[in-house]
Amino acid sequence: MNIIEQAAKRMDELRRSGVEVPWGAVGVEDPAKAGAQQPTPPSAPVSQQAAPIQTEPPVVDESKPARRSKDVALDLFRLQEAGYLVPGAERSLLEEEFRIVKRPLIKNATGESAAPVSRGNLIMVTSALPGEGKTFSAINLAMSIAMELDHTVLLVDADVVRPAVLNRLGLPPARGLLDVLTGQVDDLSEVMLKTNIPKLTILPAGTASSRTTELLASGAMDDLLNDLATSYHDRIVIFDAPPLLPSTESRVLATRMGQVVVVVEADTTPVDSVKQAFATLESCPVVLSVLNKCRGKVANTAYGYYAV
Repeated sequence: MNIIEQAAKRMDELRRSGVEVPWGAVGVEDPAKAGAQQPTPPSAPVSQQAAPIQTEPPVVDESKPARRSKDVALDLFRLQEAGYLVPGAERSLLEEEFRIVKRPLIKNATGESAAPVSRGNLIMVTSALPGEGKTFSAINLAMSIAMELDHTVLLVDADVVRPAVLNRLGLPPARGLLDVLTGQVDDLSEVMLKTNIPKLTILPAGTASSRTTELLASGAMDDLLNDLATSYHDRIVIFDAPPLLPSTESRVLATRMGQVVVVVEADTTPVDSVKQAFATLESCPVVLSVLNKCRGKVANTAYGYYAV
């Protein structure tokens, strides 16, 4: 006899002896009501019911959009092996030379010079001809400024014809400056690359366009430059621009810069080419030059540096 049968027999015995035992008192459902729906307990008064959980998203202040800069990691060991400056490396002649190069630029950028320079924190690095080391110089200048205690630096790949900054730094192609100018990207912060060097940020050239000169000459570019020049008081912006003579983009860009640095390859660039390059920059407020790839006695001083 199973447990249910024993319980039923016991209840039958109790009834015969005159004891009132309701069905279900010992855990057995009344066979007559088997399968009937059990009554639902009354609901608690509204005042005692738990408040519903709020699932609505938090209110976002759209007037202050969050910056969406992407984080990228530079291989500092690889860069150092390739001849570039990196923070934390042993003191070198190259580091000392770029200290000399950057000092007057920073002075003009921060308004410490005798004559104030409009947009002095916008610095374009270019050359007369291709292959003179302008990208090498622009990257090292940015690295050197990033080592400053009081300044941050934005390195812009403005060589929109043949961009090279990302490749030199070991980074894949990415959207950037041209995408902002064409309206493909609404917020500049979306295409900025924040590096593992705390004070260095990169703005890629972006998607190639057949209208690069017109885009750099546009009102959108002027608005962008105003934003870059005024948004951060401690930021210096370095533009790696195309060579001056074989392209028109640099000449357009130079008219909107506060300072221009012309890289000249020692013993290689024809004098006439250098003169023509400087002639295109007559309207620029500050034009400086750097002699690159020096060899021999001059290279042993603090006024020349090697480039690869």
